[in-house]
Amino acid sequence: MSDPIVLLKASHPEPGGAVTLAMALLAIGVGHSAWGVVGVAAAIGATQLSVGWVNDWLDADRDKVTGRTDKPVASGAVSRRTVGTAGLLASLAVPLLGLPFGLTATVCVTLVALSALSYDWPLKSTPLSVLPYLVAFGLMPAFVVIALPGHPWPPAWLVAAGSLLGGGAHFANVLPDLADDAATGVAGLPHRLGATGSQLAAGGFLLAATLTLVLGPSGPPSWSGIAAAAAAAVVLPLGWYAGRAELARGARRVAMFRAVIVVALIDVILLVFSGAVV
Repeated sequence: MSDPIVLLKASHPEPGGAVTLAMALLAIGVGHSAWGVVGVAAAIGATQLSVGWVNDWLDADRDKVTGRTDKPVASGAVSRRTVGTAGLLASLAVPLLGLPFGLTATVCVTLVALSALSYDWPLKSTPLSVLPYLVAFGLMPAFVVIALPGHPWPPAWLVAAGSLLGGGAHFANVLPDLADDAATGVAGLPHRLGATGSQLAAGGFLLAATLTLVLGPSGPPSWSGIAAAAAAAVVLPLGWYAGRAELARGARRVAMFRAVIVVALIDVILLVFSGAVV
């Protein structure tokens, strides 16, 4: 029997956990009850487990070729079949976890999962690789709002901000693996733009997301919004600078990805303290 900790590691817990936490915080911010927050976190968490496990199941051979000993399947710590089965079960759980929130919310969170899985296959190695991120990250905050009692429609600025966050996450997420991906023929949009272009794209998407969150709600920007924009303007260049240092010493480029996670959480915290969005 596989070690649950090892199996969890194969799900890409760092980005998946960050996304789940962000949506749980957003659920608090828009007024969900305690059980509603738990339900939202469970449904979004299932989408993240699904896409992470399916990704490692599909990439098992490629990860072995590139010597990715940090990947449990490639290192032999867990079997490919186990990870694939876990991915299937997580995928099937998504609509079931959405059902308590109503049909519209169920369809919305199921589309999140399907969009995310379309990145794993077949869009990962195409110029459209950013599309699943734009769609899934736009739909996630929409699900959080639609899941409220009365099923209100989410404001356009919230969906746009989520979509922009997703675009930034895509470019930053691929940065650590550009060399390995190139060696095995993966050629998504970030690979076509290269490391410098991808870092600029990640920063641009995140700054646009922050400005959307600051300027989108009705009324003048709050001081917390201005502070969030200032923080993004500091964190992202620091991530870019650290990424250049990683490139110079031949290390895996994870700095910009982590900067994106920090800015994304700053943005969601901004939402939590800015009041209801509906």
